[in-house]
Amino acid sequence: MSEFDTVLVVDFGAQYAQLIARRVRECHVYSEIVPSSMPVEEMMAKNPKAIILSGGPSSVYADGAPPVPHGLFATGVPTFGICYGFQAMAQALGGEVARTGVAEYGGTALDVLQEGVIFAGLPSAQTVWMSHGDSVAAAPEGFAVTASTGQTPVAAFEHPERGLYGVQFHPEVLHSEHGQAVLRHFLEAAGCRPSWTMLNIVEDSVEAVRRQVGDGHAICALSGGVDSAVAAAIVQRAIGDRLTCVFVDHGLLRKGEAEQVERDFVAVTGVKLRVVDAADRFIKALEGVTDPEEKRKIIGREFIRVFEDEQRAIMADKPVEFLVQGTLYPDVVESGGGTGTANIKSHHNVGGLPDDLRFTLVEPLRALFKDEVRRAGEELGLPAAMVWRQPFPGPGLGIRIVGEVTRERLELLREADAIAREELSRAGLDRQIWQCPVVLLADVRSVGVQGDGRTYGHPVVLRPVTSEDAMTADWAKVPFDVLSRISTRITNEVREVNRVVLDVTSKPPGTIEWE
Repeated sequence: MSEFDTVLVVDFGAQYAQLIARRVRECHVYSEIVPSSMPVEEMMAKNPKAIILSGGPSSVYADGAPPVPHGLFATGVPTFGICYGFQAMAQALGGEVARTGVAEYGGTALDVLQEGVIFAGLPSAQTVWMSHGDSVAAAPEGFAVTASTGQTPVAAFEHPERGLYGVQFHPEVLHSEHGQAVLRHFLEAAGCRPSWTMLNIVEDSVEAVRRQVGDGHAICALSGGVDSAVAAAIVQRAIGDRLTCVFVDHGLLRKGEAEQVERDFVAVTGVKLRVVDAADRFIKALEGVTDPEEKRKIIGREFIRVFEDEQRAIMADKPVEFLVQGTLYPDVVESGGGTGTANIKSHHNVGGLPDDLRFTLVEPLRALFKDEVRRAGEELGLPAAMVWRQPFPGPGLGIRIVGEVTRERLELLREADAIAREELSRAGLDRQIWQCPVVLLADVRSVGVQGDGRTYGHPVVLRPVTSEDAMTADWAKVPFDVLSRISTRITNEVREVNRVVLDVTSKPPGTIEWE
């Protein structure tokens, strides 16, 4: 990413490290997360324009509490401390951090004492999000204290001449009402160029793939989801028909998704696509199976076998050296690696391809967050229905049927799911809701009254959730009139379904999917 200015987010174990990186990117500046254990020399090798010290769960007084990397402030790179990073910065520079015995959590009133750089043009009274026990009692020498709260006399400080700034609160959290402006002011003071735009990102990714693949050939498994679609579109733009995509229709997709891939995606990208209709094979393999983990294993195994057959057929005509995968930046961060292995077995992500088939991975999305992938898809001209498709599990509707998977049950669920998606889209909620699984309780019967008679049908569950990353989620407060339309249509239009229920469980404790 040498064409873009880089901001390093030094992670002290913060729950919000990825959120900080995303907020920086929303200012059109490239950001990258690195562990606090990384030596400063390695950080400097990345040529950072600025550094942000994240929050963290530790007290600076705790045994083993991570310190500011040795020699960081001597580099002269502009640095911004947040919460624990603010306290660690103060301690390292000779300030005083105290265990006051008074903690601040949640929304807190902040008083701006002087605007300085960070609060320039912002209100003197604002609400910020706090989450700390220790507090900075005295700023390091030469620093101006720019904000305080009722319990924290030093809630922000800065030393513009040294390029050092810090705040006790979390500007990356939406509850800090001017937090994004605070981050932007720091980035501007550090001289970061706002060049991380979708047009530049797509062009850079295409050129990187072109350099990596050269005159070689690549293969990609399309799922119908946005990640594999955008990855394939970037690679196709880079190498043209030397990319072959394989789409396995396992019969567990939602209504219209297979047709969308076959028609719309190919029309927009011109990609060379091999479609495999394997629905009968998957449904037969799932006969009599009700355990969700067993269902997942069977679906994964059958997918691998079908993909392997297609792969060998392709390789019989020409050598294929590269495998395209839609790995995202959170996957890279959570796996603990930022560099990746150049040549690895193809079953690393697709799940169990033969050991004698080796590929070099092409991962054009490995620097991007999910929201950036969607914007890249728009930049590439992909259909909106594909770009804004809600996350969908690999096993598909197979794990949204609680009970045995049959062709008849799949049709029931497919129709109910389509109605829910149509109504959410009609209400303009499809981009506000992270996803809305519709679950068929196939082994449950519910008594109802329809027409002049009693019915004994299945309930379906609506599970609308809001989230930023799927690590945590809250149940979505869908307006009652929208829920009413969904319920009425499902019970009227989908045979054997006579009850619609709403799941109002957050994650944790509940997962987003039922199985």
